[in-house]
Amino acid sequence: MRRALPVLLALVLAACGEEKAPAPPPPAALTQDAIGYYDHMTVLDHAGPKGQIFVKDRDQPYWFSSVRDTIAFTLLPEEPKDLRAIYVQDIGRAQSWQDPGPQSWIDAHTALYVIGSRRLGGMGQPEAVPFSAREAADAFAHDNGGRVVGFADVPHDYILGDDRSAAAAAAAPPPHDAHSGHGQGH
Repeated sequence: MRRALPVLLALVLAACGEEKAPAPPPPAALTQDAIGYYDHMTVLDHAGPKGQIFVKDRDQPYWFSSVRDTIAFTLLPEEPKDLRAIYVQDIGRAQSWQDPGPQSWIDAHTALYVIGSRRLGGMGQPEAVPFSAREAADAFAHDNGGRVVGFADVPHDYILGDDRSAAAAAAAPPPHDAHSGHGQGH
């Protein structure tokens, strides 16, 4: 036991010096007070999936009237990069397209997205429609057109371009690497 004590003490001291990253905040409740970061409009006034992003040193999320705007925030160099959490609404669990509902939030990085569908987002633009289940994403793409990609594979042109470049990016063939999000709960 005398030999184990110094080793145990060293382990305890080493653990005290390590700072664990704080857990991401849970999704915030979407209320009538949520105002879109880019459009300055009430988020609930728009149909389709929405988004919220938490950044360091800010308790309340930035709200977005569409998933496309949510992803754009992460791509634009002028926006904060100290992201703590990104949530989007899972259309596979949504009450309806008009009202995705309060319990449909999922981590944006793990979602699968249907891009290039006939469904337009909250601001009347092409949308990246999020799903937590591959089967639901495939069924939506079958019914509404488009293709399924993971978060990292959503083309930047689809998010940041105009409607013509968004349509072209959505029509592009999917990437052929092992991390494309196909067949994974990515």
